Amino acid sequence: MKKGVVIAGPTGVGKTALSIKLAKILNADIISADSAQVYKGMDIGTAKITTEEMEGVKHYLLDILEPVKKYSVGDFQKDVDKILKQKEIEDKVVILTGGTGLYINSITEGLSELPASDMKMREEFMKISSEELYEELKLVDPEGAEEIHPNNKKRVERALEVYRLTGEKFSKLSKKNIKNNNYSFLKIALERGRENLYERINLRVDMMVEAGLEQEVKRLYDIYGDVLRKINIIGYSEFIDYFNGRLTYEEAVNMIKQNSRRYAKRQFTWFKNDHTYIWYNLEELSEDEIIEDVLKKLNSKMDN
Repeated sequence: MKKGVVIAGPTGVGKTALSIKLAKILNADIISADSAQVYKGMDIGTAKITTEEMEGVKHYLLDILEPVKKYSVGDFQKDVDKILKQKEIEDKVVILTGGTGLYINSITEGLSELPASDMKMREEFMKISSEELYEELKLVDPEGAEEIHPNNKKRVERALEVYRLTGEKFSKLSKKNIKNNNYSFLKIALERGRENLYERINLRVDMMVEAGLEQEVKRLYDIYGDVLRKINIIGYSEFIDYFNGRLTYEEAVNMIKQNSRRYAKRQFTWFKNDHTYIWYNLEELSEDEIIEDVLKKLNSKMDN
């Protein structure tokens, strides 16, 4: 089993700088686990690492598709597992870094292999009331019915669809994760005090604006139009609303800060709920102290 490191945590906490330092020590490659940084041209607004900042460390899954293309957690898993197979042959340590928790989980824990949607069945479901569908679900998958609200017709339909297509309960099948790589990851997460983190986020937004975020969004909006708004990435949506007169310039900038802070709070909650992470507070420990401890834990993990 090959060893890797996950560096997770909320936006603006300092993951990028630490990942570069650690990668240089381990001679590791870095895979980005950020659902916005896969898009070409979205550089300033996603705080995408520059070639200079990479300091020669190889990075994967940056700038891989146009902003109008859909990219799912399943796509991410397939792409990363392909990279990991190659890195295993090269005998490379890999660092997976980013703030998209679902993406990280798909690699460290795997994904459940649920069948694709059946359009014929979906059309059939449309003719049946939510109440009837929910009653059927209670009969075939009572555990699944307990986990899904009766009014959430979409989820009820999906649970029934999975049962009809596979003969297995959705409640069980959706929790049967399949991991398709031979890497075992030491999972660390970075944090700072909320006040300090929010200050860093606000400052980072100001720096993005100074670096030309408005112009970047305008250029992409001119190419892709409202499709860009639909992918709903912080920094882009707010400026598009400004271009369309829904927000003033000041409101757009303040909204980017507010939405970034809220996103950081959601990320923090997500990672805190996963007890497999080892947490390091960058207000209490220096990067070098964190790296020293990570290397110790990684070495003991390799010895086991």
